[in-house]
Amino acid sequence: MAGMHVTLRQLQVFEAVARLGSFSRAAEELHVTQPTVSKQIRLLNEAIGLPLFEQIGKKIYLTEAGEQLRATCGDWLDTWGRFEQSIADLNGLRQGRLKIAAVTTTQFFMPRVLGPFCAEYPNIDIAMAVINRDSLLERLSRNEDDLYIMGVPPDGRDIVSEPLLENPLVIIAAADHPLARRKRVPFSQLGKEGFILRERGSGTRITMERLFAQKNTALNVKMELGSNEAIKQAVAGGLGLAVLSRSTLHLNAATDGLAVLDVQGFPLKRHWHVVRPRGKQLSVVARTFLEFLHSHAQMLAPRR
Repeated sequence: MAGMHVTLRQLQVFEAVARLGSFSRAAEELHVTQPTVSKQIRLLNEAIGLPLFEQIGKKIYLTEAGEQLRATCGDWLDTWGRFEQSIADLNGLRQGRLKIAAVTTTQFFMPRVLGPFCAEYPNIDIAMAVINRDSLLERLSRNEDDLYIMGVPPDGRDIVSEPLLENPLVIIAAADHPLARRKRVPFSQLGKEGFILRERGSGTRITMERLFAQKNTALNVKMELGSNEAIKQAVAGGLGLAVLSRSTLHLNAATDGLAVLDVQGFPLKRHWHVVRPRGKQLSVVARTFLEFLHSHAQMLAPRR
């Protein structure tokens, strides 16, 4: 045991394979080839003297020794990551990598804060994945990113969620729709209209399904579309009503052939949230970005 020689790189490779359950996905995440990953694991097996993984069919499982190492090396790598960030910070470099995952609707405002942040911290390398809610929740469960930005934080998960800025939802119709000329449309009227919604699992759709259930009103789904732009086109074409984040609309909705309806209870107050797993140790870079986000929230508010 005294002669065991293990490198930090081997532990990083092992942790990625153990977490992702795949040599190829670990190689992708670490930006190396699959043979490199296999070689590092082979050297680690030899150093420890016991196999760390076993393959059954196409799946990879940790052996007992692998489980022991995973429990140990998670703490080591966390501590080492914090040490690296602290050193970068002491050097005044603020270097490092920031990984963010954000739901697709945030593409209307996130670039407006990333630009100034990159200008202030030019040495920070930022990777932002803009994905749908289900994909984001998968990444959150695998702890793949530093921070997650979404509209509706998930229930029943051990997370920390901080409201970032208001994300009011509005009901839109074609500009020539009969309801576009009415004031204070009662909510019950919506039960008689057909809606164009995002896919199941999207934050806006979850909010609408809950709201209609609370009001004992039927939500008549005429069509599902995968993007807000496609929904706006369909609504302008007279195919139905939709509920969208106000941030997705131009200053003058009429230029897109749309009208924002005056419905009782709308705009619906919601917030964008910054989410992370509870207990996650944020790097100096992630903490700096989180502070920057909160202090620049007014920059993100939709321009009206």
